[in-house]
Amino acid sequence: MSDTTSSELPNAARDGRLSYAIFQLARAHRAHAAAMLRALNLHPGQELLLMQLFDHDGQTQAELLERVGLDHSTVSKSLRRMQEAGLLTREPAPHDRRVMVVSLTDTGRALEEPIADMWRTLEQISVRDLPPDQVEMFTTCAHTIEKSLRDAGQQVPVR
Repeated sequence: MSDTTSSELPNAARDGRLSYAIFQLARAHRAHAAAMLRALNLHPGQELLLMQLFDHDGQTQAELLERVGLDHSTVSKSLRRMQEAGLLTREPAPHDRRVMVVSLTDTGRALEEPIADMWRTLEQISVRDLPPDQVEMFTTCAHTIEKSLRDAGQQVPVR
């Protein structure tokens, strides 16, 4: 796939240059992260669930859903795969057998440092040509854009 610069924007994206740049950035970042995750025998998104469990082991599946912001079917499928890979266990909660508690196994816990290293390396690659003040400014802008999108809700304007 060719490198798309701002001068090569599709005509339909001309009035959405920032949005198109975000799309291109997210696609490139996700692809690089996915390759790094494959080296750890993980699928994209599984590291997000593991990171939540590294910080708060023994969460319910509903708590994980809320923290990672993914849909139920995606999380359920990921957790099933991760359980089959021996990274975690899912057991009914003592207080309510319908509630599933998700806990790391030793194998899952052992991925904490490799995942931290992966994110650190991905960060270094991502910002290698940016001075620290631009990294800070970009991070602030990204959070502002994310909040704007969250505040707009799920409504997609159609003209």
